Amino acid sequence: MAGMSDAPPPSGAVTRPDGRQVRYFDTGGAEDAPVLVWHHGTPQTGAVIEPVASEAAARGLRVVSCARPGYPGSDPLPGRSVADAAADVIAVLDTLGIERFATMGASGGGPHALACAALAPKRAAAVVTFAGIAPYWGDVDWFAGMADPGGLRSALAGRPARLAHAETAEFEPESFTSRDYEVLGATWSALGADAGAGAASGPDGEVDDDVAFVSSWGVELAAVSAPALLVQGGRDRVIPATHAGWMLERIRRGELWLRPREGHVSVLTALGVALDWVVAASAG
Repeated sequence: MAGMSDAPPPSGAVTRPDGRQVRYFDTGGAEDAPVLVWHHGTPQTGAVIEPVASEAAARGLRVVSCARPGYPGSDPLPGRSVADAAADVIAVLDTLGIERFATMGASGGGPHALACAALAPKRAAAVVTFAGIAPYWGDVDWFAGMADPGGLRSALAGRPARLAHAETAEFEPESFTSRDYEVLGATWSALGADAGAGAASGPDGEVDDDVAFVSSWGVELAAVSAPALLVQGGRDRVIPATHAGWMLERIRRGELWLRPREGHVSVLTALGVALDWVVAASAG
């Protein structure tokens, strides 16, 4: 989209039937521009950050993103499921008059991208996850390979336990590889800044994300009928590659791109080629 400025995309809010406000961001563009729904990680603000905005714009895509309940501008919804948050996104799309869309999420956004596709199978043209977390399958292997599984382990005991963990939790530096830090210091620096802003608003969003991840999602992976691409780093210490492999076996039209040298953040350097895949899959 020629002439795109460095200003953040316009934002707005939709009021849900229960009175909650859901904040959204919309890069706009041509009236007939294909729509990409971006699902943010844990924690983030929900804003459409660089290079998501620029890579999408280079392909003529309009990007819509929502702050999940408990993140800045969106009212909390304690006990929410992955499907509940995805339903908020679909409500925003309805308000904006968007019928057809592709859905993409990174890390904690991955489950929500899949849930959107499952809830709106006739509207979702394609779905992509980057380092997406899998449904909790009730086995210790689910945590294997995570450098710091404390938050998710505490979430198994419920929201109060996860909130208690948040009071003393600190980031584990070993969660990221040297390649992750390299990317965070360069092309994906906006991701780190946005994560800090998301966390600064309080623990509600992150806590409710984690509880939702280890609880019933409210949708089944088998309900995803759109073409699905799972992009996973082989050296990911936050969400190990076993999660992508597990989901691949349960998604009907799934495809896995394993990037052996990449970590949790650096896997996002595949965004451009993944967006090319989205354009092609949506056209098909």
